[in-house]
Amino acid sequence: MKKLVRIWLPLLLAVAFAFGMLVEANMLRRTGLMKISSRRSSKIDMIMSNIQRSYVDTINMADLEEKTAVSILKELDPHSTYISAEEFAEMNEPLEGNFDGIGVQFNIQKDTVYVVNVIAGGPSEKVGIRAGDRIVTVDDSLIAGVGISNNNVMKLLRGQRGTKVKVGIARRGENGLVPFEITRGQIPLYSIDVSYMINHKTGYIKLSKFSRTSYKEFQEAIAKLKNQGMQNLIFDLRGNGGGYMDAAINIVDEFLPNGKLIVYTEGAHRGRDDFYASHRQSCAGINLVVLIDEFSASASEITAGAIQDNDRGIIVGRRSFGKGLVQEPIMFPDNSSVRLTIARYYTPSGRCIQKPYSQSDDDYYLDLETRYERGEFMERDSIRITDSTEYYTTEGRVVYGGGGIMPDIFVPADTAGTSDYYNKISRKGCEYQFCLEYTDRNRVALQKLKTADEFAKYLRGQNIFDQFVAYAEKQGVKRDARGIRLSRKLIETQVMALIARNVIDNDGFYPIIQDIDKTLLESIEIVENKTVKSFINK
Repeated sequence: MKKLVRIWLPLLLAVAFAFGMLVEANMLRRTGLMKISSRRSSKIDMIMSNIQRSYVDTINMADLEEKTAVSILKELDPHSTYISAEEFAEMNEPLEGNFDGIGVQFNIQKDTVYVVNVIAGGPSEKVGIRAGDRIVTVDDSLIAGVGISNNNVMKLLRGQRGTKVKVGIARRGENGLVPFEITRGQIPLYSIDVSYMINHKTGYIKLSKFSRTSYKEFQEAIAKLKNQGMQNLIFDLRGNGGGYMDAAINIVDEFLPNGKLIVYTEGAHRGRDDFYASHRQSCAGINLVVLIDEFSASASEITAGAIQDNDRGIIVGRRSFGKGLVQEPIMFPDNSSVRLTIARYYTPSGRCIQKPYSQSDDDYYLDLETRYERGEFMERDSIRITDSTEYYTTEGRVVYGGGGIMPDIFVPADTAGTSDYYNKISRKGCEYQFCLEYTDRNRVALQKLKTADEFAKYLRGQNIFDQFVAYAEKQGVKRDARGIRLSRKLIETQVMALIARNVIDNDGFYPIIQDIDKTLLESIEIVENKTVKSFINK
């Protein structure tokens, strides 16, 4: 397990920081993008000028300037950073709510680009691309069987709207490649993965990031669930690395009474700036549970902290990441930029969200691994609070700072159902391969199913678990009676959820996977058996 954490943690952190370091929309609105128009004379200016004028060899000055900027910013905090023009576009795209492309979701399996889903109303659907198609050529270049990467596929398929791309499709039942010419268009990116009713009174919303469209998406999801009778809401921010501060403030505003403090920012050269709830309250009277974990950061922590400090909901899960620094953009003429930290976030009770960063960058970025190794993900008592100062919620409950948000109810990481057998099939990626192949062979029958419950019932009737075990054996994972007994529910649930996702997207995946989601299951019990008031006054 430790090895897996060491492998995956840097990747997950990179994703979280890509969102967490983005500039909050409020700061953009208040300050605008700062264009560099003049620079005061300094040692750095003099050094660069003398290198350009006198150095013995020819130097790429633009490259040297970028490296210098990176080195300077490393001396500050972990989130003040230099971003190249290319990185700037890539980092902002997920939060802008759209991109230009052909409108497909794909996976690379067995060195082949496999279309998992086609975005409704998008360019690919309009010309007849289907889920299950294999993209073999792009603009007459072969991309199958040549070891192509996800990034390279995206570079080939994305492009400015209105431009055209030719693809050659291998389709089951067709001889040879089927040619298509697709005109690229604007493709929406959604920040809400799913919203649905768990039962007749409890709704669930999973938000993956705080983007420019998140508040609108949230309003639409709330309206839909309220029309279905929602009295309780489980708002899932696990794995959400943050994004725009305005989106978080607007969402929290739907829960709090007018005049309640949501968050404030303050820095050595920036005065205190307070953000209060207005009169929205579309979620007034709805019992609320917010789910967080160690990858919930920035805007997620603003949300959880505001709900907790105002005693408006119950926070469930594990201590959040602890990213509470506010960055302001400095834009350069070539569209590169510097994200300079100018302030810190504070929750309404006065807690600083940011965790300490006085040690090396390596220690900071490996903090989650350190927390894992000392048992913090499994035992609440293993959590080390770096700030012993007591802060108080509006109802007088004691909460602590020191970085991140401590949940009201701790739920350890779930290792139930794991075994050597499960680890072997996971390392080989057997679940994903099997589900893609099974969906492809049985697409006609599966497309008749419309809900997660229908998928689960149908697939159990097809003895899907036994089919999977036989498939895994062909892939070199021998049957293991003990491992199969321990991991049957975990594997069967994951397989059913993945197949449902391949056909009806996340509306199929999440309602099935919830059966093995310990944190969500505990939250359902909490929200249906306790009001927030009874919890606070217990």
